[in-house]
Amino acid sequence: MENNIREKEIIIENNNIVNEIFGRLDENVNIIKEKLNINILLRDGKVKLIGESENINLGEKLIYDLIDIIKSQKRLNKHDLLYSINLVLNGEEGRISELLNEIIMVTASGKTLKPKTLGQKRYLNAIKKKDIVFGVGPAGTGKTYLAMAMAIRAFKNKKVDRIILTRPAVEAGESLGFLPGDLQEKVDPYLRPVYDALFDIMGADHYLKYLEKGLIEVAPLAYMRGRTLDNSYVILDEAQNTTNEQMKMFLTRIGFGSKAIITGDITQIDLPRGKESGLKNAAHVLKDIEGIDIVHLSPIDIVRHPLVQKIVVAYEKHESDK
Repeated sequence: MENNIREKEIIIENNNIVNEIFGRLDENVNIIKEKLNINILLRDGKVKLIGESENINLGEKLIYDLIDIIKSQKRLNKHDLLYSINLVLNGEEGRISELLNEIIMVTASGKTLKPKTLGQKRYLNAIKKKDIVFGVGPAGTGKTYLAMAMAIRAFKNKKVDRIILTRPAVEAGESLGFLPGDLQEKVDPYLRPVYDALFDIMGADHYLKYLEKGLIEVAPLAYMRGRTLDNSYVILDEAQNTTNEQMKMFLTRIGFGSKAIITGDITQIDLPRGKESGLKNAAHVLKDIEGIDIVHLSPIDIVRHPLVQKIVVAYEKHESDK
């Protein structure tokens, strides 16, 4: 085994790139060592990789991917590092460059929005090309947030006249009359995550201005019945909690010049026992219809705390074992 140990030197002339690769107190290098089973040293301005041949090859591919990331965005965060390692281990090195130059928009706070995984890029491409897109996957994959960003971009570019955001209020059984207050106060608890995303992307002032003019509408799914939604960007969130009847009702509201994005996680269905999820059913019934795309995101597309990915995988394994 010792005979298979070798060294590889990579010259990186930019000190900022070296510092970003190594990370604060060498935290990035320690992650790479653990994941790829190689040793990484910095000597005389050269990054030296030490390990078995196969691992050295993976390490070299990873370093060049990380250099591309740092050149593009000046820094290397933990998600980008871990995702790059995953790509290299799966033989997809070099594909990280596909994510670096695609900017969706700049948020009100100045944050640049771009896809962070290949799954997210596939989802965005589907949204650009198709009028109805289902984004199905676990929490943290950016399904709703990216859909909203694309809706706001289309609205700002005058491709649609308004944005409509809706979700089923399952906990209230869609019967909101018994709750105190006006309509807005009744539905606020169920739509709060939607508001939070809108505020983050648009800024509170712009959101309130468009809301007052009726150009942005946030409402429970029950209020979509009997309407025709023309020239609109419509997002149905938490669609796993729709019934078959509600899903059919929603999809048949779509009018001319409109686009609909339906998002949900079929592992988090809150419907009463015995009720089939409209999202689950629609993904099967509509899978072969031209003009409709169903994009499945996976735990590798989760862009929250690294532990979230592990939690989702653990629960999926538990359910499959049962």
